[in-house]
Amino acid sequence: MSVVIERPEDVAAGERLDEISRKLDLLTQNVAALGEQVQFLTEKAYDDRRRQREFDEFKEDVTPVVSDMYAMTVEQLEEIQAYVQLEDVLALAKRVARNTRTFNEMLGQVESMYDLWKDLTPLSKEMVDGLTMQLSVMEQKGYFGFAKQGAYVMDQIVTSFNEDDVRQLGDNVVLILNTVKALTQPEMMNLINNLTQGFQEVEGQPDELPTSMFGLLREMRDPEVRRGLAITMAMLKKISQQYN
Repeated sequence: MSVVIERPEDVAAGERLDEISRKLDLLTQNVAALGEQVQFLTEKAYDDRRRQREFDEFKEDVTPVVSDMYAMTVEQLEEIQAYVQLEDVLALAKRVARNTRTFNEMLGQVESMYDLWKDLTPLSKEMVDGLTMQLSVMEQKGYFGFAKQGAYVMDQIVTSFNEDDVRQLGDNVVLILNTVKALTQPEMMNLINNLTQGFQEVEGQPDELPTSMFGLLREMRDPEVRRGLAITMAMLKKISQQYN
């Protein structure tokens, strides 16, 4: 078995080669990093140019609008220059700043009112629908026609009576109401109904009414006729007593 003996010159050369290899690797890494940086700077420059181009386009589009707005503002300010001074604007700005809390409270109240309005809107819709339906039913039943004719009757009353007539009516309104109350009693209503029916029956047979003296005397023999005459005489007596 043979033994290889390395010479010092070979060992030194190997170390130099390793050192050169490490330096080449480091140089390669530096070159790669430099390439990445160059690519980043290139992309950044491209983005900067793109943003600058977009800004220039935006500037070209906005410049005429801003110029028109500026010219319009100057024109409007010239019109109100005689009425508004810079001091007034500053005073208004200070007043607005001092009342910021008040404005916030007002906005809070407005928001509360808006929320309340949103909550009441469905209820209002239901109420309107119900009212519309009720008005339709009333119209079908004739309430509006009756009210229209009632207005016509009221117009006739107003045009037919003067102030003195109305005053006299007011003076006697208690008596009128008592009379109406008495007339609406069941006994009086039955009496008026019987009188009306009897009058209609008699009017329907005018030829059968006895008009001679003997005919009237024969009718006096009827108990109902005598009872009716007695009631009539009693009523006339009561009326005469009241006048006396």
